[in-house]
Amino acid sequence: MKRILAVLAAAVPLAAALYAPSGAAAETGSLAAAPFTCSSVSVNAPVGTTVEAVTAARREAGTVHVPAVPPLGAVEIPDVPAHCDVTITLTHPGADDHAKVRVWLPETGWTGRFQAVGGSAYAAGDYGTGLAAAIKNGYAAATTDAGVGPYLDTSWALTGEGKVNTPLLKNFADRSQHEMTLLAKQVIAKVYGRPAAYSYWNGCSTGGRQGYMEAQRHPGDYDGILATAPAVNWDEFEVATLWPQVVMNQENTFPAPCEFDAFTQAAVKACDRLDGVSDGLIGDPAKCAFDPRRLIGKTVECDGKQETITAADAAVVRRIWDGPRTPTGRKLWAGVPVGAGFDLAGTRVDADGDRVGAPFPVPAAWVSTFLKRQPSFDVSTITYAEFAELFAQSQAEYDTIIGTDDPDLSAFRRSGGKLLTWHGQADQLIPAQGTVNYFQHAQRATGGRLDDFYRLFLAPGVAHCAGPTSTGPVPTDALGALTAWVERGKAPRTLSAAITNASGATVTRELCPYPSVSRYTGHGDPADAASHRCVPVRR
Repeated sequence: MKRILAVLAAAVPLAAALYAPSGAAAETGSLAAAPFTCSSVSVNAPVGTTVEAVTAARREAGTVHVPAVPPLGAVEIPDVPAHCDVTITLTHPGADDHAKVRVWLPETGWTGRFQAVGGSAYAAGDYGTGLAAAIKNGYAAATTDAGVGPYLDTSWALTGEGKVNTPLLKNFADRSQHEMTLLAKQVIAKVYGRPAAYSYWNGCSTGGRQGYMEAQRHPGDYDGILATAPAVNWDEFEVATLWPQVVMNQENTFPAPCEFDAFTQAAVKACDRLDGVSDGLIGDPAKCAFDPRRLIGKTVECDGKQETITAADAAVVRRIWDGPRTPTGRKLWAGVPVGAGFDLAGTRVDADGDRVGAPFPVPAAWVSTFLKRQPSFDVSTITYAEFAELFAQSQAEYDTIIGTDDPDLSAFRRSGGKLLTWHGQADQLIPAQGTVNYFQHAQRATGGRLDDFYRLFLAPGVAHCAGPTSTGPVPTDALGALTAWVERGKAPRTLSAAITNASGATVTRELCPYPSVSRYTGHGDPADAASHRCVPVRR
């Protein structure tokens, strides 16, 4: 559970300073606005909706208390400016849904920008952390709960008759984000007396997927979209991420966490220098050909006990790295990247003292609730053959609703929008290869080069949403890079990144736009970005 909490906390958009556009906000500065008002805010309901309620309240400057939202605890955010807090409740007649939209508007220091904050896991939006970070940087900010539950809650997914609640799934997949955008822009114009000059989407994981959906289905909503580690191809990868559990259960082999760590460390050591420098990072996991069988017979210490890695352990790791396949060997999806953590291969010790699987709750809920329609379904019973059937079922039933994989971005390009994505290559939950595949499909669908409006950066050694297990440099101001692109036409040639390593030293890199990769020049400090250059690579 601790690891799940850490992963979810890392995935909450704007939870860390890496999303704060410190430079860009400072350059734009506050804009003179009409007298600020925070009362009697009225809005026009988006087509197909009814506005049930609108409230507006002025919040004093100070510390914002973000309440505990299971499974995450409460958070205190200091130095939040005085702001207007507007809440709008929407319903779609006949759907019996009640989606809340929250808009926070700083009383002073508004830069003229609007920022929408995305969600995480099964949460459609933010509970205050991202909103507070945004208004601290001069944005008016908005988010929506889409009328569904928090991070791991799928109690809304089925109706009383055991059928999928399609209206709420549509809200979560797409509809509520667009409606929130329309409403937030109205509120901003009324509170400040003029519309936002620029509109931005910001999200990671589920929030990244939402950003891509906006670009695909509502290309005029945003001037710039920052979509990090996007959960695109949702209908496919959610099933695919249950693969490590299926492998362990089918092979009846459950390596201990320290054994999984031993495989990761050995792979990193073996493939470290493929990018020209020994820095503890795998520059391109797909090119790492480390054979886990090399560790057979190795002894590792696990919580004071000695464990010997077996051939069965190595076989399990090999299958997990290789990724999901049908019983006939057809590749379905990418596996856990070599060098990433094995969170999806979680285990626990049962009452009998035996080690058993502990599936990550997000894919487990997708399979048990949305596919099996049985929330109590035991996913440990899934065979290789059934896994392939579930994968195909998910594609057939949900791709058009939540797949978020339409590669045609031509309308977004014509609207003048900019799409910036970075994805950690040690992402243990959403393999970066899925994002790369989407980028390649978009290239073909959009007629070749995309760099005039869409750029992808891969971050070696970085975990999901820059989580705490990251060992590689993390982008320091991705949103600032996006605003510079949108507002000044300064396209990001690289993305600045940094991390403080275990010894306390700072390591910097300039992440390269895909398909280029970073290579050590052969001289200078390997920890200094100036000692590396981007090299085009044919894929």
